[in-house]
Amino acid sequence: MPATNLAFWSLPPDRGELRPAPLPPLADGDVLVRALYSAISRGTESLVFRGEVPRSEYQRMRAPFQEGEFPGPVKYGYISVGIVEDGIGSQAAALRGQTVFCLHPHQQRYIVPASAVLALPPGVPPARAVLAANMETAINACWDGSPAVGDRIAVIGAGVVGTLIAWLCARIPGTEVELIDVDAERAALATALGLVHRAPGAARPECDLVFHASGNPAGLAQALELAGQEASIIEVSWYGQRNATLALGAAFHSRRLVLRASQVGHITAPRAPRWDYRRRLELALALLVDDRLDALISGEHPFAALPALMARLAHTPAGALCERIRYD
Repeated sequence: MPATNLAFWSLPPDRGELRPAPLPPLADGDVLVRALYSAISRGTESLVFRGEVPRSEYQRMRAPFQEGEFPGPVKYGYISVGIVEDGIGSQAAALRGQTVFCLHPHQQRYIVPASAVLALPPGVPPARAVLAANMETAINACWDGSPAVGDRIAVIGAGVVGTLIAWLCARIPGTEVELIDVDAERAALATALGLVHRAPGAARPECDLVFHASGNPAGLAQALELAGQEASIIEVSWYGQRNATLALGAAFHSRRLVLRASQVGHITAPRAPRWDYRRRLELALALLVDDRLDALISGEHPFAALPALMARLAHTPAGALCERIRYD
């Protein structure tokens, strides 16, 4: 074992640092994972970094293997890809040498139960597997929205989650999907994934289904405008302590619109009897075989640079998509 094992901690507001992370002895059923890559879930982790998690959400917002309590200091994160270096017990020992995904904070090495890791499926490289948590969120949003054959669908917000939602919906036969974002440079991303990009002013109305994933209340307001009669709007963004003001007068009631929140912490009721979190994450990993999804990686940085990177992304994230962290 190395003399020093480090983990990233958020010290709100607006500071982060790498702290020693002593490892306990391996117990029966545990695996030791050496991280290869992690990634920043920019929206949620920025709110944590700035100390903007509402007190009412302190327990619901806990990440697996989180240490510390909100508002901080807190070791937070849920995207890690690494190699199993050791394990005790038959299940754990069978994972030795395998590359795995784990919902773990940013840390060089860590010990978790063998049941907490998933081996990467064939064809999914470790560097792309960091998209698994965002893919899982996108899958859950699609389940909440139930897109159907032939639907006209708008996705507002071409971040990682919004783009993945659009990518999933566009694979349904007959759908007409527009990925809407104020950033004209997102057109290149859309093209790389076979999607259609639209500026907000050019978006087509009368949609059967609208997803909002921009994190900006103005985007949610536009979602109401684009929805057709009795259509559904699926709100994927989370605002933390901010308020979103909506005009629910005018035609909102006469058009009988449905506004529904989607949150990855719960599986929608119609699927819950058959799906659990592990099966959903297995699906997310399997969908990452498409090498076009590498377009969602906007940068790669050494682990030592994470405190400065997080400080920048929390306030000036322009152009950032998935920022990958490399562990040398």
